[in-house]
This record gives sequence, structure tokens and C-alpha cells, in this order.
Amino acid sequence: MIGYVTLGTNDLQKNAPFYDKICGALGVGRMMDFDTFIAWGQPGGGAGVALTQPFDGQPATVGNGVMVALQAKDRAQVDEIYKLAMELGAPDEGAAGPRGDEGFYAGYFRDPDGNKLAIFHM
Repeated sequence: MIGYVTLGTNDLQKNAPFYDKICGALGVGRMMDFDTFIAWGQPGGGAGVALTQPFDGQPATVGNGVMVALQAKDRAQVDEIYKLAMELGAPDEGAAGPRGDEGFYAGYFRDPDGNKLAIFHM
């Protein structure tokens, strides 16, 4: 199982507030906070998400085809988080709604660094 997912950032302090708000709306906050790395989640909870400046000192880049999916408690929370992301200026990658199977409901957006995120309920 996945313990956590780390995404690269070129400006940790500028982009951390985006995750503070998105993760806060999901009921979790920062669980680790260092100069070059911040992780959101709950110790002993589900997989967390983190932002880091790349260890090798090179610029962070977005992986084509890479996406982090954040699990919501219900469809209403998917709608809430997707709307919040749009209010925060996130680029839209697909409005919240059913996808394929009626049991899967998701919205897609990008963070300030361009990393693709999904909020979903299944």
C-alpha cells in the first residue's frame, strides 16, 4: 500500500497554502514541516501527500501521466473540494461528476506547480 506521495515544487512557501486549504477541507493538516519538505495527513491515517524541493537541486517538473488522487468521504465533498480548487485558481482538468461506472465520482485540477490532482469518491 502507498504510505504517502511526494510532489516536487519550485516554491514551497508559495505553494504550501494551496495544500493547507485543500487538505484542511479533507480534515487533515500538516504532519511534517521542514524548510524544504511539508507533508499533509494524519499519522496512522490514510496515505498523505507532500511537497518537496528536489533533493538533486534541479528544478521540479510535472510528470506526464502522473496524478495524485485524494479520497473524499462522499460526492458532496468531491464537489466542495473541486469548487475550492477552482476558487484558489487551480487549472481545471475536468469538472466534478460521474466517470464511467456510476460508483466513481471525481473532479480533476492542477496545483500551482502544475501537478495533476483528482478528488474522488467511490
